[in-house]
Amino acid sequence: MKPLLLSLAIAAAVSGCATTTSPTGRTQYVGAVSQQQLNQLGAQAFAEQKQKLPQSNDARQTAYVRCVVSDLVAALPAQWRQTGWETALFVDNDPNAFALPGGKVGVYTGIFKVARNQDQLAAVVAHEIGHVVSRHHDERITRQSGASGALQIVGALLGSRYGSGAANAAVQGGSILAQTGFLLPGSRAQESEADVVGQQLMAKAGFDPRAAVNLWQNMIAAGGSRPPQWLSTHPDPQSRIGELRARADGLVPAYEQARAAGRQPHCG
Repeated sequence: MKPLLLSLAIAAAVSGCATTTSPTGRTQYVGAVSQQQLNQLGAQAFAEQKQKLPQSNDARQTAYVRCVVSDLVAALPAQWRQTGWETALFVDNDPNAFALPGGKVGVYTGIFKVARNQDQLAAVVAHEIGHVVSRHHDERITRQSGASGALQIVGALLGSRYGSGAANAAVQGGSILAQTGFLLPGSRAQESEADVVGQQLMAKAGFDPRAAVNLWQNMIAAGGSRPPQWLSTHPDPQSRIGELRARADGLVPAYEQARAAGRQPHCG
């Protein structure tokens, strides 16, 4: 029965794909898994990361990060605000962060080296939330929904329902993080889109969108001769900064309107 189950699941994953439009108007192919299944994978990937890395015991920093996440989530459309968002601050020197389907946000303590105020931290987190609301994880999995990619998905789903034995029988080796690419950098199109969506989100939440420029300047400076990993999926970091600066000018009115409406973050 297992080969039949796998065949049916692979067929279902491929046939379930659909065409949709991203927040910036880009055509996307999504739907290899349901949103519920996607959220389950996000929760499992988040649990794996908690097993790999210790969480910070610094109550002040943890509250700071949660405050920024909370203020950003409050500015999301209703369908995304309803997600039970969860935040974790991991002890790791890498200046990085991530967000996963199902509302899981992870921030590494190394980010404080480059995100030097609440607006710059909001730029980081909003970029990552931008990946979630733009359905980039769904898009990546759908791209991988040929035989190999679908087998990984099936293995994860079998494991959550029937235990590790079934998952290992379906797929040999590799974790959810590695096989689905949940924590890997997205394509250049996805990264650029997350910049756009994230900068819009931070402005709506009352964070200064111009801080995104300062953040990436800090990231480049911290990387020295080798650009940080976050910049590796973009053809030219300086061009990216130019795009962020140009968008920031146009988003200042939205930022000022949010502040006038009472959205004035006081996270740290």
